Amino acid sequence: RGIQSIDIPTVNSCRCRWYDLAVTRTPEPAPLYTALERLGDTPGVVADGRRLRRDRNREAVVDALLELFNEGNLNPSAEEIAARCGVSARSVFRYFDDIDMLGRVAFQRQQERVMPLLALDIAHSEATSAKATAIAAQRARLFEAIESVGAVVRLRAPFNLVIATHLAEGRAYLRQQVADLFAPELAAAPPALAAQLLATADVLTSFESWRLLRDDQ
Repeated sequence: RGIQSIDIPTVNSCRCRWYDLAVTRTPEPAPLYTALERLGDTPGVVADGRRLRRDRNREAVVDALLELFNEGNLNPSAEEIAARCGVSARSVFRYFDDIDMLGRVAFQRQQERVMPLLALDIAHSEATSAKATAIAAQRARLFEAIESVGAVVRLRAPFNLVIATHLAEGRAYLRQQVADLFAPELAAAPPALAAQLLATADVLTSFESWRLLRDDQ
């Protein structure tokens, strides 16, 4: 009734299935919009709902990537990410331009999660041994939390300027934290020796040293 089967698409309104193409002269309104009209809502509500659903799915994709990293899969495919969060692989690239962009968002999310672990609850006026113990414990907690993501960041940094920049900023922050904590000791040493001491302490408390001690020693 009012429907013709045709072989090629036309400019008329159409209802498509994988096995045929039909054209309707008087298309019925979509069920969702019909329901909203009956409720007295506006199309803006539909747009907001779609935006919220998109945001939820986008967050789920990021969480899925971080979960895969934490499980040891440092280079998951779009299909693996999609399967983990329950969306299609095509959807992954609707939410993110490419895997690199997804990775950058995931790294930012990880940074936000571990921010509380950056705190050092000890004053620089405390004994040197106490400060050394405190920063060793803090770095162990921090690096344990970021282990897999930290490894991925270091693998991708040479090929991605944004990731490399974030990595450099993170390293600079941790180095400055060492400098601030041991400021009295560094101030008491000659400048050349102080620079060597800071460099040594920075290396010893780095992610790379922690992984070497944890995995290879």
